[in-house]
Amino acid sequence: MRVLSGMRPTGKLHFGHYHGVLSNWLKLQDEYECFFFVADWHALTTDYAEPGRIKDNTVEMVIDWLSVGIDPAKATIFRQSHVKEHAELFVLLSMITPLSWLERNPTYKEQLQEIKDKDLHNYGFLGYPVLQTADIIIYKAEKVPVGIDQAPHLEFSREIARRFNHFYGEVFPEPQTILTSQPKVLGTDGRKMSKSYNNAIFLSDTPEAVEQKILHMMTDTARKRRTDAGNPDVCPLFITFHLLYSDEKTIGWVREGCTGALIGCTECKKSVIPKVLAMLEPIQKKRKAYEKDPDRVTAIIEEGSAKAKEIAGVTMEGVRKAIGLEAPERSAVNR
Repeated sequence: MRVLSGMRPTGKLHFGHYHGVLSNWLKLQDEYECFFFVADWHALTTDYAEPGRIKDNTVEMVIDWLSVGIDPAKATIFRQSHVKEHAELFVLLSMITPLSWLERNPTYKEQLQEIKDKDLHNYGFLGYPVLQTADIIIYKAEKVPVGIDQAPHLEFSREIARRFNHFYGEVFPEPQTILTSQPKVLGTDGRKMSKSYNNAIFLSDTPEAVEQKILHMMTDTARKRRTDAGNPDVCPLFITFHLLYSDEKTIGWVREGCTGALIGCTECKKSVIPKVLAMLEPIQKKRKAYEKDPDRVTAIIEEGSAKAKEIAGVTMEGVRKAIGLEAPERSAVNR
């Protein structure tokens, strides 16, 4: 059974990416035939005016994938733009996708309202769910890992697949969701961890940088003094790091100490730092090895892209045949 998932090339990844996506990928690659791709065309839907960083960001992101344990011997790692069949299927699917479906997409409406520094009134942004559908069904992926808030996006892909099959015959399976748990990962300022908020702790940060970021991380804002009682359940540090890395004994110690004003926030922070650094140590060791050999990373992407292209090519032969667009024989082309 095939699984497909991708990420936009934003460069180095942080703890939010690790716990929200990569930790799930690590489990899936041992259970399914997995395809993990760099969604560089998707990046252009919003960053079309500044594409210069996409190449470098791709390498940085894939290095993080490999460093946490995504294994090219188990999963196919590839770059979307290296498989041109995605674009061909995108064009064909756009012919049958009603404009009203795209215009009522809640994410489209929300981002038009929220993102003010970029002009998103372009066809690529409006039509990204169609490209997303092509990414999935071109590999006839049966499963797609998503968080519960992203499940409606996959329903859109199922609708397009059903519509295609209605017109041209049963070509594509309807992809199903693998609902994945996405723990709350907050940044140093208490908001969702994000590069755009400048509050991220990166997987590639030095141990010293990680320690300093955690020591300066926001805690319970109602706890003004050491003698004030606190509430761990509203503390970003507790939610993000203790709940993910500390054992039950330590969590109990933090709860008792915070609510009873028996420990200070600095003590609380220092108790979790060694656990976080211990998790990062093997990841950063592998990262340094890949950073010294970027050609190896490029080769992994190219090999994965070649494998993905072969599979996508077979699918597109079936798609053309179903629609009646079979490619002419080579001898006829040569004439």
